[in-house]
Amino acid sequence: MCSSAVASDEEGIDRAVLSMLVHDPAQGLWAVDEVVREIGDGSAVADSLARLYGAGLVHRLEGFVFATRPALRAEQLA
Repeated sequence: MCSSAVASDEEGIDRAVLSMLVHDPAQGLWAVDEVVREIGDGSAVADSLARLYGAGLVHRLEGFVFATRPALRAEQLA
């Protein structure tokens, strides 16, 4: 697989994970296991959460994740 296809796949996973977290803020904390069940690929979710955390878009807390306020605000503005 070429590097642009890999990057595209990674962006798609990142979008899907972040979308789960920002479209239902009332959900609050999401168990990482719940995110994995929804996406279907544990290693892709782990990598995605690491990228999103590095970008400041998610918080991680002992097996749970949730969107940061900047991520929620960006979704409101979109």
